[in-house]
Amino acid sequence: MLPTWRLRARFAAGLSAMYAREVPAYSTLLRVCAQVNHEYAARNPAAERLGSLHRVTAERHGAIRVGSPAELADVADLFAAFGMLPVGYYDLRDAASPIPVVSTAFRPVDAEELARNPFRVFTSMLALRDSRFFSTDLRARVQAFLDRRQLFDPALIAQARSIAADGGADADAAETFVGQAVAAFALSREPIDKSWYDELSRVSAVAADIAATGSTHINHLTPRVLDIDALYRRMSAHGVTMIDAIHGPPRTDGPAVLLRQTSFRALAEPRRFRMRDGTLAEQTVRVRFGEVEARGVALTPKGRGRYDAAMAAPDPAQVWDDYFPSTDAQMAAQQLAYYHRGDPSKPIVYEDFLPTSAAGIFRSNLDRDSEAAAGADESGYTASWMAGAVGRPIYDPDALYETLSREAAS
Repeated sequence: MLPTWRLRARFAAGLSAMYAREVPAYSTLLRVCAQVNHEYAARNPAAERLGSLHRVTAERHGAIRVGSPAELADVADLFAAFGMLPVGYYDLRDAASPIPVVSTAFRPVDAEELARNPFRVFTSMLALRDSRFFSTDLRARVQAFLDRRQLFDPALIAQARSIAADGGADADAAETFVGQAVAAFALSREPIDKSWYDELSRVSAVAADIAATGSTHINHLTPRVLDIDALYRRMSAHGVTMIDAIHGPPRTDGPAVLLRQTSFRALAEPRRFRMRDGTLAEQTVRVRFGEVEARGVALTPKGRGRYDAAMAAPDPAQVWDDYFPSTDAQMAAQQLAYYHRGDPSKPIVYEDFLPTSAAGIFRSNLDRDSEAAAGADESGYTASWMAGAVGRPIYDPDALYETLSREAAS
């Protein structure tokens, strides 16, 4: 019997291998990340304070997009077989450049599982009920399109439920199951209806990516790096076009906090389109990119309040010292961050996401902004709504960190 964490490790590795075949620049990103991590660890004795070099190098987070509550529920059942549960609720419609999706992240939730393999998948669902983005007519046509497609084989979802209930699978069944789960997120080569794609693109490129094809796919698969600034410079030196910024908190001399992210620019990938006259034509689209992240210590609600205040400044780096002390000991003493049993030498890694940064990464890789029409949001999307949609609780990240803080470091 292979336990769920071993299935999760195989799932993450299988997706990574598939994505490297689909997006060759991703292989460059992995290679440069590994180089930066080993060099950073060699010159920094405390490099592994936020996770072993093995964990950091193997670590990934993926991102997928689905169109409906039913599809989201299938994703929840599939990921549960890998010990990945929904944590946090993210509304990217509230960003400065709004994206018409609501999201959660599927990941392990306890310390032992996180230490074994912390694979997480940021999963966004099209906010189709939001009339600020979708007219009544377009909403009905998108819903009809979604109702006609089937993202996952029902047998695969049934097997996932069984594996989740059993806590694992025997080796032969595991190999087949993981292979089928990976294949479910491969990029489809089926032709896309050009007029339908263009209509959805006028709402949002993300809407077109979600609801113009008969399948879903990995949009990015993110490695973790110990020095994201060095990674950014080195990728640029390799001739890879990076987006114009590193999103999240600024680089400081104090403890790294939360999450910093950047990516290489979404590549112009060839797709086959079916034109109005029925002919097929190959054109390029930009929807998939190479994100990379650096993770720091998780902040308490008090610390998040200070973070929000610092990030509201025109130049957060200039005011950072006004809000945060320069050592973990001071951070722990002021209860600004989470540490195992309050020990400042044992910080708890931030395992989640920042909606502003996520939206910023999305936006940096799109050719045009989404625009929401004026009016009130009457869609009813909330964390409670999402919990009902997936049929299981949405874990509160702060509650998980609080629990971890009472435990010894694994």
